[in-house]
Amino acid sequence: MSSRTEIQELKQDFLEYIEIERGRSVKTVENYDRYLIRFFKQQNIKKLSDITNRSVKEFRLWLNRQESNKTVGTGQKGGTLKKRTQNYYLIALRTFLKYLIKQGHKVLAPDQIELAKVSDRSIDLISIEELNRIISGPDLATVKGLRDRAIFELLFSTGLRVSELCSLNRDLDLSKDEFPIRGKGEKIRVVFLSDEAKRAINAYLDKRDDMDEAMFVQVAGKGGKGVLEKKDSIRLTSRSIERIVKHYAIKAGISKKVTPHVIRHSFATDLLSNGADLRSVQALLGHANITTTQVYTHVTDRHLKDIHKKYHSKRK
Repeated sequence: MSSRTEIQELKQDFLEYIEIERGRSVKTVENYDRYLIRFFKQQNIKKLSDITNRSVKEFRLWLNRQESNKTVGTGQKGGTLKKRTQNYYLIALRTFLKYLIKQGHKVLAPDQIELAKVSDRSIDLISIEELNRIISGPDLATVKGLRDRAIFELLFSTGLRVSELCSLNRDLDLSKDEFPIRGKGEKIRVVFLSDEAKRAINAYLDKRDDMDEAMFVQVAGKGGKGVLEKKDSIRLTSRSIERIVKHYAIKAGISKKVTPHVIRHSFATDLLSNGADLRSVQALLGHANITTTQVYTHVTDRHLKDIHKKYHSKRK
């Protein structure tokens, strides 16, 4: 007989449902599991009837008073948890309750759990000049430098997420200007290659002497002149790419934090600044909701200043 409680059994069924039926990523499933476990443990939830307005309210108060450096989420360091981080827990709980209702259980209505109000999300940006300094940083006399240049050119050409970049294999058809990529929620979208990106990838692959299927792999030797011998996997991880980007940003004299996602921001803002419409950028980024894409619009309306200056009536 299973030692798991009723609530644990239902939670497991829910997690399997969102992964299989809803197509959520393994990472999302893991996060939902962690958020729900934290709620159950903190409020001593043993059965569905324990999930009440009071237990949710007490949990929200507890979350709101947690310091962000504790292992309760992904909030900022120092101070208390961001409202946005607190909402991740509430969203997971609401989704769980919606699933239970669909299964015929009588539980607290999900719409009774209101999310905390959050300020408009700001995005980190670098200028095109700063981006160019990063891209021109790698030493093209080494395999490592060729690899790193290819990473930067590909990130800026496609707007890929770092996890999507890491998943690429070297059998990518470079005779075409586009390729499909499987993104969040297992959704497939098409991204496009610039001539610069294709040249950089070809130059890098021409110097590879290993047989690993991964597009981007670890390199060894003084100055990164050779590819590591294969043990398990030499495919670069998301963390590895983040370290690479950080290294070249520092080398370029950029004091602000630069990540692969910042280059994705640069991709989006570059398109919008040059006249691309929001719906097209949404499709290229793989955003499920256009409101996610709209965060870029307030930083791409630089032409409005010129319009105001040109057309606004002058007081004489």
